[in-house]
Amino acid sequence: MKYEKMFSKGKIGKLELKNRIVMPAMGTSLASSTGEASSEMIRYYEERAKGGCGLIITEITRIDDEYGVGTPNQLSVTEGKHIPQLERLAKTVHKYDTKIFVQLHHPGRQNHSQLLGGKQIVAPSPVMCKVCKEEPRELTTEEVEGLVKKFVKGAKIAQMAGIDGVELHGAHGYLIDQFMSPYTNKRTDKYGGDFTNRMRFITEIILGIRQICGPNFPISVRIDGDEFVEGGIHLEDSVKIAQYLESIGVDAINVSCGIYESGFTIIEPIAFEQAWKKDLAKTIKKAINIPVIAVNNIKKPEVAEALLEEGVMDFVGVARAQLADPQWAIKAKQHKDEDITPCISCLHCIEELEKSRTVKCAVNARLGRELEFSNLEKNGNGRLVVVIGGGPAGMEAARVLSMREFKVVLFEKEPQLGGMVYLGSKPPKKDKLTDFIAYYQCQLKKLGVEVRLNTTAEIEILKALNPYAVFLAAGSNPIVPPVEGINGSNVYGVSEVLAGKVHIQNEKVMVIGSGMTGCETAELLAVNGNKVTLIDMLPQMASGVYPSNLYTIMKNFREHGVQMLPSHKLSKINENSVELVNLNTNQNICLEADKIVLSLGVTPNRELLSLLEEHFENVSLIGDVEKPGRIAEAVRQGYEKAFVLE
Repeated sequence: MKYEKMFSKGKIGKLELKNRIVMPAMGTSLASSTGEASSEMIRYYEERAKGGCGLIITEITRIDDEYGVGTPNQLSVTEGKHIPQLERLAKTVHKYDTKIFVQLHHPGRQNHSQLLGGKQIVAPSPVMCKVCKEEPRELTTEEVEGLVKKFVKGAKIAQMAGIDGVELHGAHGYLIDQFMSPYTNKRTDKYGGDFTNRMRFITEIILGIRQICGPNFPISVRIDGDEFVEGGIHLEDSVKIAQYLESIGVDAINVSCGIYESGFTIIEPIAFEQAWKKDLAKTIKKAINIPVIAVNNIKKPEVAEALLEEGVMDFVGVARAQLADPQWAIKAKQHKDEDITPCISCLHCIEELEKSRTVKCAVNARLGRELEFSNLEKNGNGRLVVVIGGGPAGMEAARVLSMREFKVVLFEKEPQLGGMVYLGSKPPKKDKLTDFIAYYQCQLKKLGVEVRLNTTAEIEILKALNPYAVFLAAGSNPIVPPVEGINGSNVYGVSEVLAGKVHIQNEKVMVIGSGMTGCETAELLAVNGNKVTLIDMLPQMASGVYPSNLYTIMKNFREHGVQMLPSHKLSKINENSVELVNLNTNQNICLEADKIVLSLGVTPNRELLSLLEEHFENVSLIGDVEKPGRIAEAVRQGYEKAFVLE
């Protein structure tokens, strides 16, 4: 077998697992409004079990309805009423010989009062989270004792439902971690002070679960290998914590890292390498004898296998990769690595959850909608469909249409597939986007899609093909404002720079527009040795960009001296300078510039639309040609429109 270690059996306590692949807890907000496992949630977990995962750990699961609400639609184990649907979830997953743990959770200070009906959030100590920015109230000793009982009750409810074990969420800056960490625990009662007192809360929870659930009900504890904040838990502290937890009877340690204030280390953006934090788990594993589960930003099976062989962990946590492809495990087992839909670390999943929506994936339109898209009809009967444009929307539509047994011809005017994703793969450390394009190239070839590169979709060619339907995914055109000098020889669009059609080095460059594309282009230019200034009319640079996605970019900005000018409007371009208006003071300024790069957004490219509608009955708009957006919107539209074509 190619991945012998990954597909060997393992044990947590006395519970045997069929392989070493664990799906760690990830929020979904797919539960019912009263906390039961909904049909949508059950189907979501079923697909990962059917896909070959050995152990599933549920999303953060509520143990306290008063102050412990983590998301609006959150799985709960606060009352007996939650047992029937939880039992259904367990039985569904067990059909595939997959085991399931419930992760018991309380957010503590990392929360918002709006989720608590306006009540003040609570914590071990009144230490405000710099991300949530709400002052917590210190829990009384009696309240802490009450929360211990609620964790124990939650574990018993899970056990009564047939769940195989529980995991205590003692990482990521949540309540249990807040008690363990000197960064957040400033208490002077029995739950604060020295190491023993800071561990008392979790100790009482563990001993309580053991007493009420028995010695053979597995308990895992998720801990931070490092909180990555000054004064917090660091690796030497984590080793001590893990050793202590082992001594009081915990069955497994699940190693992660980070709190909200170092959140980019919890759910890493695209620039982070796979296995970048392996030393955390490896060091802890050397210090204890119970199994170690660990996440390591793993996307590819060969990386997971290598980490297991190296002894970094006993069980490999494969998280977002199983959101992107629920069949990650079985495809690896069948040596079909090239068929795995790759996670691109775009953070769309967590960004959606933080907006109080259900979990979504940029590369998997079915995520969270598995029931809705449960039956892909194969009724194409060889009817010909033309797809115009080989960006993410066009590629996804072509893939799904071909799976439905339509005959697909895809036109792409450029010499390669990918559209704006191809350009987006050019800035530093964006290789996961290259993997994304390679995945589609492979799938379209396997499915027999006829791809015509370097080919414009002329109307006469399309009429000769006489397609049953046409999917227009022709992308967008850059916005060029009516500014004096905008058509000068020293002015370029971001696409020209990213595509390598123009080579700029050792020059003074002004990048106009600080959206994600503008930021990444400025980063690329700076890394290539240019003196770069990034300019935007808005008072906040990179407005609307998810903060974690900016972490590496801003680091490169600092290292390479990129200047940022918010609240400045471009008014004129000269041969060796640009003129700007400071929107705060209304003053005009002039800056030296060798080259100007425009990144001012795009408009839909609908040049062909009227002709297509004149000649063909079934015309669908997808991707930027429908409405400019990101990969997630493009893939979703491509999937949906291809799914419903009659």
